[in-house]
Amino acid sequence: MIKEYFIIMIKGMAMGIANVIPGVSGGTIALITGVFERLINAIKSFDLKAIKLLMTGKIKEFFAYTDLGFLIAIFAGVGFAIILVAKVFEFLFEQYPVFIWSFFFGLILASIYFVGKTIEKWRLSVYITFIIGTSIALLFTFLTPATENDGFLYLVLCGVVAICSMILPGLSGSFVLILLGNYQLVAIDAINNFRLDVLIPVGIGAVGGLIAFSHILSWLFKKFKDQTIGALTGFILGSLGIIWPWKNAIEESFGDKVKVVGYDFFLPDINSEFFIAVTIMIVGIASIWLMERSAAEVEEAKA
Repeated sequence: MIKEYFIIMIKGMAMGIANVIPGVSGGTIALITGVFERLINAIKSFDLKAIKLLMTGKIKEFFAYTDLGFLIAIFAGVGFAIILVAKVFEFLFEQYPVFIWSFFFGLILASIYFVGKTIEKWRLSVYITFIIGTSIALLFTFLTPATENDGFLYLVLCGVVAICSMILPGLSGSFVLILLGNYQLVAIDAINNFRLDVLIPVGIGAVGGLIAFSHILSWLFKKFKDQTIGALTGFILGSLGIIWPWKNAIEESFGDKVKVVGYDFFLPDINSEFFIAVTIMIVGIASIWLMERSAAEVEEAKA
């Protein structure tokens, strides 16, 4: 049991690392590591029955019903990674951007195959959802940011969209806030100055959106699993654009901070850096293959 939770925490750390990377979603890593559906179902379980179990003192039943041990392990890993790894990745992106992007490009490229192969039967509806997912992710990559809006309902919407994009493979929560025009207001001003007039509506949207969205995704997985995975595979494919290693960041100032709002992409020169980058991509691909192989061996051992 302890070993299982430790492995889950490691997967949570991988999700946390992904959230540090500009344009990368923790949901992508959750899908790659095989915990995405369990995560959605665990979040979905926080309903009236869970509240009743908690209020009546049935802690053990509440713990089992909500899969709380799994959630604690996952989010402990996410928090641990964000705190400890953020500075390391900040250094790597500043000093070796092409190489670190190459590694993640390889990871995401390989994950398209391994996630897509879980589709039991490719039919017309699956191809359609795959194309839609790819198109939406590409659209987010090249959209122009909106202007700031501090209206209550708009802030609730920001909370809903940001939290959903954080768990949806291929979309980055912070990047979506930039597109909505409220990154500075929500992620910088409101947090630094503890502005409850902003944090409360965003929080309402985030909590409500996460619970509602988890129900929707859980239902989609049960009723239209192949089509849902097709759309998520498309999201991952579409996110490759923003992970392309050879690009220059387009930055804008948000108060005293500078945030990437887009990228200027270009083709690489064929030189030593290019071959090193390709080698690192292959390492990224191999990492996913080893992860999948290890996961398959664990499943065989359980059987």
